[in-house]
Amino acid sequence: MNSGNLEVATLAGGCFWCTEAVFQRLNGVVEVVSGFTGGNIKNPAYREIITGRTGHAEAIQIKFNPQEISFQELLYVFFAIHDPTTLNRQQNDVGTQYRSAVFYHSESQKEQAESIIAELDKKEVFTNKIVTEFTSAKEFYIAEKEHQNFYNEHRDQPYCQYIIDPKIKKLTEVFSDKLK
Repeated sequence: MNSGNLEVATLAGGCFWCTEAVFQRLNGVVEVVSGFTGGNIKNPAYREIITGRTGHAEAIQIKFNPQEISFQELLYVFFAIHDPTTLNRQQNDVGTQYRSAVFYHSESQKEQAESIIAELDKKEVFTNKIVTEFTSAKEFYIAEKEHQNFYNEHRDQPYCQYIIDPKIKKLTEVFSDKLK
């Protein structure tokens, strides 16, 4: 496939180990990289991010083939596998680095995200209103090697079993038609 046909999505929905594991399993997703974006220092390290003082969010950058999976379909998965109604928190992970955010790469991506949020709020899919942030995509810093492909390499760790396994289970139940 010509890499010119690929598009990029950058999403933050809590711990990047979780979101990376989910999106790696989707048909049409070519690459998922864990990293940081949306902050105010250059080249942040994980140890700095987890303090919450850099302004960065743990995020994933997804390269996908829009002929196989659309940005809109990615967003439906995104909103289903994390709680977009909690400000700066996903389960036990608390801080601005765990915020829900769409870092859009085009006005079209921004409009699609706004439309889906309006739809989900109108249908009252969640008890509370969605607080997902919309920000134009900025510099994306790739996380250290030990954070890449984390779930696939460390499934026996308690965090993976208690936090990520249920997300993968939900993915396979709700979006089985989208899996590789």
